[in-house]
Amino acid sequence: MNVNNFRFKLGGKEFVPIMIGGMGVNISTSELALSAERLGGIGHISDAEVMYVCDTMFGTNYTAERRKLYIENGSNRDKSIEQFDLVQLAEAQKRFVAHTVNKKTGNGAIFMNCMEKLTMNNSSATLKVRLEAAMDAGIDGITLAAGLNLRTLDLISDHERFRDVKLGIIISSVRALGIFLKRAVRLERLPDYIVVEGPLAGGHLGFGPDDWQTQNLRDIFIETLDFLKKENLDIPVIPAGGIFTGTDATEYLQMGASAVQVATRFTIAKEAGLPKDVKQHYINAGDDDIEVNTASPTGYLMRMLKQSPTLQYGMRPNCEALGYLLDNSGKCAYIDDFYASFESRSADGKTNAKGHTCLCIGMARYDCWTCGQTTSRLKETTNRLPDGSWQLPSAEDIFHDYLLSENHSIRLPEIEKLP
Repeated sequence: MNVNNFRFKLGGKEFVPIMIGGMGVNISTSELALSAERLGGIGHISDAEVMYVCDTMFGTNYTAERRKLYIENGSNRDKSIEQFDLVQLAEAQKRFVAHTVNKKTGNGAIFMNCMEKLTMNNSSATLKVRLEAAMDAGIDGITLAAGLNLRTLDLISDHERFRDVKLGIIISSVRALGIFLKRAVRLERLPDYIVVEGPLAGGHLGFGPDDWQTQNLRDIFIETLDFLKKENLDIPVIPAGGIFTGTDATEYLQMGASAVQVATRFTIAKEAGLPKDVKQHYINAGDDDIEVNTASPTGYLMRMLKQSPTLQYGMRPNCEALGYLLDNSGKCAYIDDFYASFESRSADGKTNAKGHTCLCIGMARYDCWTCGQTTSRLKETTNRLPDGSWQLPSAEDIFHDYLLSENHSIRLPEIEKLP
């Protein structure tokens, strides 16, 4: 028995039950998502810092124009005037999504991971634009992430694709799901799928500092199935976080999962956006190199490699160019930390902001090495090369291993011949 014995039925279509998570900033590239789509699964792109992503991909100038507009405010701790141009935001979102969905060649689908916590100094308006522009550009589905998303459905309820596009929610507890569903029921628009993310996932975690170590994905997954059954709701449930082998996936499918969401193993795929040297750091990482910390200005716990350069940041915030985490009053926890450290800097003038890190800069530079707990096992999935580095598998290699492997075995990619 393997994953290929199952199919994910969603909206009258059948998919291979493998969904690649949406890792930002542009770690889940268009190429990575399209690999899953071509093979019959579902690939995510992420709209985290989408205007910056467009600049790097297409040569647009959204970031430079924003920096020029607000450069005079650079030394001001108050960033409330630094609003995003909603017309440009919509343009960037459409460009990025269309670039991806227009290249589909398989029977799978392209979804977008959309984080509520990217408040962008105007949370409701910017979230509405991001969601509606993605739908306008033809995205197949949207996964609502990083927040309870209590008002998110209201923002797009009048859009012509509100009942056509597939909408899902990431939750880490039945309580969070129940809160979201109350509003969804009022709008008569239930989610098309539910991603249950456990505490072994990478990046931001939906757990408090005192309970993430006491929770496990299997229990939350079963509790979610029981809750939906009790409420007479037939909504596909997709576990995520720590599903490392095809056998792990098969076991969840046998328990009633409709599909599985996986990400950690794809961080080192050739198609993933991380630089090659960073991928080598991921593969070389051991258990002791992974930590859950409070460095994120969002207030969420975050899992990453301890060696992440962003944890050593002491640079001035660059909200004029980026500013994706500014709240509705133009504030960010990193700004406060930076100025506190700046005012108490050492005699040599060095500063090191304690407490939080600048995620906007860190993610854009690939300096924030977010990872799942199973990152320490990545070396089991590939080949050591004669020069001591590790071979980077293709997304297809990883996808097929999930699809066809049994007994917790991992099929290594075919060794590439050196030129």
